[in-house]
Amino acid sequence: MISSDVIRGHNDTIILAILMKNDSYGYQISKEITQMSQNLYQIKETTLYSSFTRLEKKGYIISYYGSETNGKRRTYYKITSQGIDYYQEKCEEWQMIKQIVDQFVKGSTDNGAD
Repeated sequence: MISSDVIRGHNDTIILAILMKNDSYGYQISKEITQMSQNLYQIKETTLYSSFTRLEKKGYIISYYGSETNGKRRTYYKITSQGIDYYQEKCEEWQMIKQIVDQFVKGSTDNGAD
């Protein structure tokens, strides 16, 4: 299981990636994160809904009510054009972060030291 501290700064990007495919609701997004990470990461409900609030305030997603299930209306989330732009920025940023960290992680075994 991955520590939530390690991945915390990337939760918004992960949520937006899921919403790039189609609109969805909290439970389904949480389930998809767990499945896509092969059970290595399970986002906490409070973390998920904090991300929704933050993303919505910034205009990256919008929420709307969908169909009723068991008498309760389900809240769906949809990525906006601003959200798509932000997602693409975060993907580019991730590539740079990955490149930097890889230099240290991979470099630890082939840095020329004997």
